[in-house]
Amino acid sequence: MQQEHVLEIRGLKITTLRGKKRVPLLDYVDLDIPRKSSFGIVGESGCGKSITANAVLGLLPYPLRVEEGSIRYADTKGEKDLLHLSKREMREIRGHEISMIFQEPMTSLDPIFPVEMQMYEAISFHHPGLSRREMYERSLDMLRRVNIPRPEETLKSYPHQLSGGQLQRIMIAIALINQPGLLLADEPTTALDVTIQAQILGLMNELKEQNDTAIVMITHDLGVIAETCEKVAVFYAGQIVEQADVVELFTHTAHPYTLGLLRAVTSLGGESRKLYAIPGIVPPGGQWQKGCRFADRCERCMPKCTEAMPELSEVAPGHICRCFLHTEEAEKR
Repeated sequence: MQQEHVLEIRGLKITTLRGKKRVPLLDYVDLDIPRKSSFGIVGESGCGKSITANAVLGLLPYPLRVEEGSIRYADTKGEKDLLHLSKREMREIRGHEISMIFQEPMTSLDPIFPVEMQMYEAISFHHPGLSRREMYERSLDMLRRVNIPRPEETLKSYPHQLSGGQLQRIMIAIALINQPGLLLADEPTTALDVTIQAQILGLMNELKEQNDTAIVMITHDLGVIAETCEKVAVFYAGQIVEQADVVELFTHTAHPYTLGLLRAVTSLGGESRKLYAIPGIVPPGGQWQKGCRFADRCERCMPKCTEAMPELSEVAPGHICRCFLHTEEAEKR
């Protein structure tokens, strides 16, 4: 494992059970997350983004399971292969070394306990020696850092008494309260209005700098990626189809799928004022066609695209793409 990486995923394959047969949902994915960086994972629903994050924390629900691959995490104490840790060792890592912000704060927080009890639980599990007063001060300080108004009052509140934006900030506060080395943020701005979304994204960037935390931002929104990330991987049908620095990806888009996602974002600002949508839908896991999985939705599909799977090839330094349009160019170079 390279020293500059906090997380390395190699050959990750995740399957689920359909009848008596196991079918793949994620197909041999490789990812490198640099320390103290913001890394984006983008794609439509059903592409494998969230299950990748859940696999990192050992939270895949039955009948999903990791079939092959490795997930290695490195902190100041050394490297750990997350797929070979005991349940007890994994519990010690969750919320301490690696934290996660889930999509829905209302379902992530327990409705029958006030905010302070839920923050104390996150602290006391990993720091059992702290007094109640110390936990109170730490919780109060974290709520101030995420710009919660009237933090003393908020600590005594129940989730149903708070707004969506406040709940999302509390989720971020709980995720960062033990200063993890890696934060997985799964659609952290879903269902928030534009003003609150901008505040949340700015806050996460600020806390990343303060805590030296690497952030993996999982989203379908390329605007969020542009706002917060340094590198991005584009997922489609359980594979990475393109990966590059954010500026490179936006200025020299290589894969037709990524181009379609960008057109969907920018189409309303064009002359036609018509919303562009990629035709078709993401194929379900285990029902992938032969050849390129995007072929039946691609405007530039060639005969070979339906016959063979393109490999990831480098189209520019640090920029890889899974497409025959660029594979031939790479071979010529």
